[in-house]
Amino acid sequence: MLNTKKKRVPLSGCDILLAVLSGIMLTASFPPGKLSFLAWFALVPLLKSLDNKSPSPAFRLGLITGVAHYLTLLYWIVVVLGHYGNLNIVVSFVMLILLCLYLALYPAIFSSLTTSLQGSRLDLIIMAGFWVGLEYIRSELLTGFPWCFLGYTQFEHLYVIQIADICGVYGLSFLIILSNGIIFWLLFMRSERRSNLLKWQIIIAVLIAGITFSYSHYRLFEERSVKKSGQSVKTVIVQGNIDQSIKWDPACQEKTMESYIRLTRTARDFRPGLIVWPETALPFFFQDNVKFSPRVLSLAMESSASLVFGSPAYKRVSGMTRYYNRAYLLTPDDQAIKYYDKVHLVPFGEYVPLGRVLAFVNRLVPAAGDFDVGDKIAPLKHEGISAGILICFEVIFPELARAHARKGANILVNLTNDAWFGMTSAPYQHLSMAVFRSVENRLPTIRSANTGFSAFISPRGEILAQSDLFTEAVLQASVDISGSTLPFYTRYGDLFAILLLFISFIKLFHCMWRRRGRDVTAR
Repeated sequence: MLNTKKKRVPLSGCDILLAVLSGIMLTASFPPGKLSFLAWFALVPLLKSLDNKSPSPAFRLGLITGVAHYLTLLYWIVVVLGHYGNLNIVVSFVMLILLCLYLALYPAIFSSLTTSLQGSRLDLIIMAGFWVGLEYIRSELLTGFPWCFLGYTQFEHLYVIQIADICGVYGLSFLIILSNGIIFWLLFMRSERRSNLLKWQIIIAVLIAGITFSYSHYRLFEERSVKKSGQSVKTVIVQGNIDQSIKWDPACQEKTMESYIRLTRTARDFRPGLIVWPETALPFFFQDNVKFSPRVLSLAMESSASLVFGSPAYKRVSGMTRYYNRAYLLTPDDQAIKYYDKVHLVPFGEYVPLGRVLAFVNRLVPAAGDFDVGDKIAPLKHEGISAGILICFEVIFPELARAHARKGANILVNLTNDAWFGMTSAPYQHLSMAVFRSVENRLPTIRSANTGFSAFISPRGEILAQSDLFTEAVLQASVDISGSTLPFYTRYGDLFAILLLFISFIKLFHCMWRRRGRDVTAR
């Protein structure tokens, strides 16, 4: 794609500014701002800075873009570690910088790989494939951190995101990178190259965009025109707005309990069939608390509704006590209590990776938990309800929602406690990713957050109702639980991303082999 010469070109101040500008524009395209359109050309400054660069300086420029992007996107980590984790502010910043340096490696590698294409006829397609392949690797490597992939910037645009039930969020990332490449070509490449290499690629890009919009229109029209004759359940979401600084104080348990009971009873006239409380709504061991647990059971029977809520739990195994982040399902007919234990824990937040090697981290982060991984993924079922539970940041992992859908879930229930984030951009980002789980699996999502955002999300990704941050809230809606046939993405997962990753590597090896052949000939 880019004119890469063997001559080493040092980084200029202009190149660095262009790289930083791309990083800032990328961040600005994510919520809470309303600048999602920036994503479609945010990388153009970076691509301009890469012109006439070899892979080494391109890597450095990509690293600069990545650092600028992730420092401004993930600044809230300092709030989590400093204010709630009780870490020294300097240590908090150091940990933020280390994480950002790791994440910045991906745009750095992307930049370096992009310079190797050298005017290939598939340069724009392969460039987009590089980006998607690297996003996929990031979702898998080191337990995965798929936070804020580029496609998530478009979560509010229903006529774009419907393709996610085939390609996942990666389909949107592919389109956005393709758009960036075309805009760069149109603005900066010389006319003699533009006419030969760009013309047919624009045609392909237009065809892809046309297919995307046509498919989205079809899916949206189908959703609106087909009359729902299946089963629905009246659902209530309760947002308690419990301050994180007092949540685990035993002296405040009575107040917390009273808040949830009071708020739940305000929806009595709605006659709900399902009530959802947030992650660890009950800051005690529900399984054996003789003071408060009977009141929760009584509330479920009083409401004549199934009640889903979060609470810590434990098991004693071989003389050892194992702790779990658990979601319970209580039924009004006093059936056996069902539960789901979180299977994807937050590194350094709910467990310490390589605990024996990094034992000092437990002392470094007093607020870090010590949970064990749940042993299975299975929806919680009662009568017509089959709830696929996603606890906290499990909602950012598409494979977990897919697993629940494949096992018969007809709704997704996301319990979270975003109070850890404070009044930052993180709750907005977290919500945007939950939208895609609904579209990918064509299932409604019920999202209950301690301090917001709680929300009802339709199978097409529309946020039907949403609470405010740091307020008490009770949301009510009738949710369709009739289910539907499993979409392509639910059945087959990330085939699109894996295929692009494979093709990209084949093309990269081809370019390297061709360059080696030219070097041998030159000798």
